[in-house]
Amino acid sequence: MIDFNLPKDLIATEPVQPRDRARLLVYDRKSRTITDDYFYNIGLYLPKNSTIVVNNSKVEHCRWLFDGGIELFVLDKLDTHTIRAMVRKGNKFKLGMTTQLTSWLDVEVLAVDGDGIRTLKLSVSHDDERLQNFEHVPLPPYIPQNDKLSDEYQTVYAKPLGSKAAPTAGLHFTKELLVKLQQSHNLIEVTLHVGLGTFAPLTERQLKSGSLHSERYEISEKAAQVLNMARHITAIGTTSVRTLESNKTTQGFCANFSSTDILIQPGYKWRAVDSLVTNFHLPGTSLLLLVESFVGSEPELKRIYNHAIAEKYRFYSFGDAMLIL
Repeated sequence: MIDFNLPKDLIATEPVQPRDRARLLVYDRKSRTITDDYFYNIGLYLPKNSTIVVNNSKVEHCRWLFDGGIELFVLDKLDTHTIRAMVRKGNKFKLGMTTQLTSWLDVEVLAVDGDGIRTLKLSVSHDDERLQNFEHVPLPPYIPQNDKLSDEYQTVYAKPLGSKAAPTAGLHFTKELLVKLQQSHNLIEVTLHVGLGTFAPLTERQLKSGSLHSERYEISEKAAQVLNMARHITAIGTTSVRTLESNKTTQGFCANFSSTDILIQPGYKWRAVDSLVTNFHLPGTSLLLLVESFVGSEPELKRIYNHAIAEKYRFYSFGDAMLIL
């Protein structure tokens, strides 16, 4: 897996405006050529018969911030009053302890698992409208919490709530660009709810087992029909890739509500995706390993990333994009 030294000034902490003014690196796997352009020109490079697949999952307001630096990052809502969450200021969330978060909200720690995740019982329902003042869209950890960026951290086609992080390759699309692309391409939506494990460093256990954390996905009957007629598929983001590659069998795609723990790494035999749009990722993650597999070799991916750094592309969630043909 490649590693690289990234200057701090290339880490994007906010998006460009408009969204589709982000830069676009186009890599052709057959010719091994690199072209520098802008995202609004992506239609010039996509094969005319390609079906574009986007992940329409919407990021939840799952980061709860309270006075005194206390934070709950809500992973699951088990019932009306019980949640699983990562916590900040763990000394206030020991097993059996009850902590007051506001004048009207207490939480009791019911369990602490091996990863430090707490099962918490709230004194009010998690649907209580008063909680909305404390709930935030979780920006990446290298970006200070800024609610002005909350809408920017959602795709323009986001619909069902369920993700803990944005499917960031889709952040570059504007509604106008989508309309333009649909004049010559099919565009379909699938859903994969992004978990925090997507961005976590890979472990030896995951590499040996060939599986990752599990994420829920859905492909509708209509989407499956379009996919089965597609002659060429362009996946927007690694989450769309995980959905498509997990679902396709020798019989094709099928409508399904399921989950996937697929780990795509070098040596994987691709069966669904022909082109990929993705951002520039952190080293040591499953995302970068997936892209390496799609490019075809570690040295070639390193060459692409070195080019991106030399040309001052912006990296990570609010950064620029790459189209791999």
